[in-house]
Amino acid sequence: MTKRHSRCVAVGNLTMGGDSPVSIQSMLNCPADDLAGSVAQAQALERAGCQIIRAAVPTVAHAPLIGALKQAVSCPIVADIHFDYRIALACVDQGVDKIRINPGNIGEQEKIKAVADACRRAGVPIRIGVNSGSVEQHLLEKYGGPTPVALAESALYHASLLEEFDFHQIVLSVKSSDVVSTYAANMEIARRCDYPLHLGVTEAGTKEMGIMKSAAGIGGLLLAGVGDTIRISLTDHPVEEVIAAKRLLKSLGLRKEGATLVSCPTCGRTKIDLIGLANRTQQFLETIDRPIKVAVMGCVVNGPGEAKEADIGIAGGDGCGVIFKKGVVVQKVPEDRLFECLVDEIKKMN
Repeated sequence: MTKRHSRCVAVGNLTMGGDSPVSIQSMLNCPADDLAGSVAQAQALERAGCQIIRAAVPTVAHAPLIGALKQAVSCPIVADIHFDYRIALACVDQGVDKIRINPGNIGEQEKIKAVADACRRAGVPIRIGVNSGSVEQHLLEKYGGPTPVALAESALYHASLLEEFDFHQIVLSVKSSDVVSTYAANMEIARRCDYPLHLGVTEAGTKEMGIMKSAAGIGGLLLAGVGDTIRISLTDHPVEEVIAAKRLLKSLGLRKEGATLVSCPTCGRTKIDLIGLANRTQQFLETIDRPIKVAVMGCVVNGPGEAKEADIGIAGGDGCGVIFKKGVVVQKVPEDRLFECLVDEIKKMN
């Protein structure tokens, strides 16, 4: 795939856009006044592989949350702000790495200028986030609703408010709970500007459906070369968002870290507990950092052949199975030892 050319924006110790890899984001769901809980959750997110952490900052009084997070984790911290420009100024003072704000909803031009000037001095970029519920009334009337073009034009309008004050360290996001609208809006805005794009399907739902919708919307855009950072929004613990995002990027070939599992869907030839073996193997592989491909196949009829590109794998038989490497059978083992023998062989690999 050919990646869309976007300008580079520095977010703390991370570069977004240009040739930089697609980064993973999530957002804290602890109350902003729960500093200990927020810090613990941020640390859990960082351990899980989150690269950018966003936190809601409802009032100026909550701005110290940013300072506490900055001391607790090394990944960049984003402050999510609405309406009150003074919150943005306070978060900049706390050392925030990025601000999420819509310039159009914080008031008159001098307030927008104050935020732009403060962020410029501190080297803090601004993400403009537009979704179906935040599109301006005149655009809704012009296009007959929150259409993809309306979403894109709303984001570009907010960017223009910052551009008036010579501020261009901008990241844009246009999201909808509708997958098709999200895809079309991002393709439209990718065509019309070179700002880095933050991808996501908003209000995607609970874990299972949210992952499905995000994989379709975000995955489709990434395959088209569009997108610089992603958040998979789930009604679940934020760590689950990070796990899902890592798996999505790996499935698209955009991440090489860690092991990859391939497994067949089972059929009438399967004589072993393939589903249980695959689940146990997937759980074990979460602990492996090496970029290896592991196969769990149902039968020896076509298992080693179909999965011959796997570095190592197992294929079932009638109460037994085989271990193979690059399609070549190297060991025959009883069914109740398949998983343990596979783990032993993986641990021996360099």
